[in-house]
Amino acid sequence: MKITMLGTGAYGIALSFMLAKKKENNIVLWTENEENVREFNESHTLNRIFEGKKLPDNISITTSYEEALKDAGLIFIASAAKWVDDVCGGIKPYYDGKTPICIASKGIEETTGSFLSDIVGNVLNTENTAVLSGPTFAIDMVNNDPIALALAGTNQYTIDTVKENLSNDTLKLRECNDLIGIQICGSIKNVIAIAAGMVKGLGYTESTLAFLINESLHDIKYLIDKLGGDKKTVLSFAGVGDLLLTCTSTKSRNYSFGYTVGSTKDPKKIEEFLETHTVEGYYTLSSIYKLVRTNNIDLPIINLIYDIIMNGKDPNELPKFLIEKE
Repeated sequence: MKITMLGTGAYGIALSFMLAKKKENNIVLWTENEENVREFNESHTLNRIFEGKKLPDNISITTSYEEALKDAGLIFIASAAKWVDDVCGGIKPYYDGKTPICIASKGIEETTGSFLSDIVGNVLNTENTAVLSGPTFAIDMVNNDPIALALAGTNQYTIDTVKENLSNDTLKLRECNDLIGIQICGSIKNVIAIAAGMVKGLGYTESTLAFLINESLHDIKYLIDKLGGDKKTVLSFAGVGDLLLTCTSTKSRNYSFGYTVGSTKDPKKIEEFLETHTVEGYYTLSSIYKLVRTNNIDLPIINLIYDIIMNGKDPNELPKFLIEKE
């Protein structure tokens, strides 16, 4: 099967490694970066993503949406969440409306507060969408460590198409019937990871970190329920699994950003980190903040993280908040 991967960030490349394990698959990466194409054609590597890792032979690359989508049986979107709308607009002239689309991007659209599945469905006028989320770092996937992801979709055909091509000897997919809950979990965990980094940056122990994670799980469950999802999704790979991973590892750029905020409190160093790293949680924070306010949902932990990151409030308010929180 020809499979299109829209996005050549670390996660998109890692998923391509997994898809390429089935030798009958041909994966076409789409990138807007001509330098990526040049490097790939010369060495079959993308060293800015995974240095020294040669990509499998059944992966190719193009800057053409038309070439990427022609005869594709499955499409993955793995761009940053803020670019999903643009990517959908770019592929629209070449999309047939029927080919299953799996969204691997994590986040909520900042301007409208829309879920990515709604953006894809509306822009491309398709009912064949799925979302993928769970506790995985891209490098661990590429290194063939055993990993697991939650998968939800609008119909069984789409779910089965993704499972048949992505599941393998090191990647487990578990079906979930909660499209909304998975996307909330995949989005908000990046925001909570910033808070977790702040806790550690302030010098607090694993006990305080566990306190934050536990309280956050309750709040995520509450948010899922208020937005029409299934509260049980918080126990899925996309929920507690991903939250534990991103809130406890320095591999997480969101955690590392939060650590910088907590440990330095220096606006220049914080800005420098944002300029040199892609911190999805930073952008998602504004989206989640807008989402809860628009829907009149009381979620004080989001308000506090927003005030610390966006308005310069003292990070020391976070542990105090945990003690006083009802």
